[in-house]
Amino acid sequence: MTAQSFPVSEIVASRRPHRKDAARNYDALLTAAREAFTEQGADASLEDIARRAGVGIGTLYRNFPTRRHLFESLYADEVDALCQVAGEVAGLEPWEALTTWLDRFAGYMVTKRAVREALNDESEIFAACRDSMYAAGTPLFERAQRAGEARTDMDFVDLLRMVAGITATTFENDAQRDRVMSIALDGVRVTH
Repeated sequence: MTAQSFPVSEIVASRRPHRKDAARNYDALLTAAREAFTEQGADASLEDIARRAGVGIGTLYRNFPTRRHLFESLYADEVDALCQVAGEVAGLEPWEALTTWLDRFAGYMVTKRAVREALNDESEIFAACRDSMYAAGTPLFERAQRAGEARTDMDFVDLLRMVAGITATTFENDAQRDRVMSIALDGVRVTH
């Protein structure tokens, strides 16, 4: 699986600056935006994001002319990273590969909630991200099914909806979320 096998990878590559200093600023802005949106939601201040990234507001606007552009770029970057994880874990045992990817998916859901408010299901970015995520995760799930480690009476979309539902809930702490996720995945896993 290569980075170019996903439509979202092309979107990420086309938006990222080529000059090293500009790319560094772009990456710093995405990291700062991820943190700010996770902490404060979709209404996080762009000035705060620029400050967190250590750049001026003009640099933010040069990279992301509108708030929507920032949301789209962050969302695409998150999904691209999720797709790359699928390739990285593909060599693990089937169940371990699937659950490692799902752990990353759960982390992605935190950013998705904040960013999703600004994007609609019909956006080109959203469609490319969804298609890429399914293309990355479905083979991991189907491999676990073929290995007899995951239920065959469900499909990948069922699995994602279950995990998304869990991550949408508020937990006391990460340990509680991980425990609930483990309980749910026990219902997916076939034991011998």
